Amino acid sequence: MSRGWRLRRPRGPVEVASAALVTLAVLVMAARTVTVTAGALIDAWPVLLALATLGGAAALWRVRRAVMGRRRECVRLAALRITLAEFDTMDDRHFECALRDLLVRDGWTARRVGGAGDQAADAIGDHPVLGRIVVQAKHTRVGGKVGSAVMYGVKGTAGPAHRADHAVVVTNGLLTRDAMTWGNRHTVHWVDREKLQRWAEDGSALHELLNLPARPRSNWFKRAA
Repeated sequence: MSRGWRLRRPRGPVEVASAALVTLAVLVMAARTVTVTAGALIDAWPVLLALATLGGAAALWRVRRAVMGRRRECVRLAALRITLAEFDTMDDRHFECALRDLLVRDGWTARRVGGAGDQAADAIGDHPVLGRIVVQAKHTRVGGKVGSAVMYGVKGTAGPAHRADHAVVVTNGLLTRDAMTWGNRHTVHWVDREKLQRWAEDGSALHELLNLPARPRSNWFKRAA
């Protein structure tokens, strides 16, 4: 087996002098490198300063643009009004996005979650006082009706799956009498065409329209720990 290279102490005056010379040469080269680098930096400082200034200005511009964009969005949402005629022309996805925007207008931090496996939630909003709301959107043709089965589905998932304090079914159509009665009995709120107009077109806040409590009235809606 071959042996690896190992450093050993210099032996004798000649080896000591040679090692000292090598060390001195290395130190001189390192000092020259530092000197050259420092000189180059000194010579290039105007360019480096200009690059740093440009980078800072670009970062500030991006931040300012993002802030202005958020302000414009807040102003747009604060004045958001959507007519029933506009709702009727939407597809399911746009309907869900519109309801999310209306929640944001009313002070909720909301997001759209509709899609495959949404577990009866198309939009979820959080409010510092009112808690969490789950919205199940049912876009129908004009005159279409939503039945009790939708209420059952929302009841079964809003609390256990989404830890919601409030559950709401929203449609641009109508709800059957059984659906409204069942929802009222089991704390599943509903927004039909008439309430949707008051919320979206007239500008009423959803929590005021539905008289949502600051604390859940039913243990079923309490969030899991």
